[in-house]
Amino acid sequence: MSNHQPLPPAGLMRRLGALFYDSLIILAIEMMAAGVVVAALQALMALNLITMAPYTDIGDFLSNSPIWSPLFTFYLAAVWVYFFVFFWTRAGQTLGMRAWKIQLRNLDGGRITVTQALIRLATSGFGLANLAVPLDPKKRAFHDIWAKTQVVVLPKVQ
Repeated sequence: MSNHQPLPPAGLMRRLGALFYDSLIILAIEMMAAGVVVAALQALMALNLITMAPYTDIGDFLSNSPIWSPLFTFYLAAVWVYFFVFFWTRAGQTLGMRAWKIQLRNLDGGRITVTQALIRLATSGFGLANLAVPLDPKKRAFHDIWAKTQVVVLPKVQ
């Protein structure tokens, strides 16, 4: 995809708008992912296959169990990471980015790799890395620099 037309870099407000949209979507997905676990544990309890003793309920069990609490946290983190990696590597856009007409690309204009997506997530500071955009002459965020990616504004469809 090296014959692409250069597109303008996305500014801070577009990035933050997309991040806000995606935060709402991720919140809903995380609630569904947690609900699946809670429902499965509730079903196992109803079938008397497991017991929550000495915990008061499933929430207490998932929050305080020395084994299950870290596993549950890892599961929710994996769901969150998968959301971004899936969308960024497939189309270069999350749903929030699509709404704000921005796209994540390699420096050559192509799709990013899983490695680039993971580097981008690891260095994003939960979105705080975007605060570097107004300071950089090329309007790059900190995580764009590290992952060798760019966020561009897509042209209007006519």
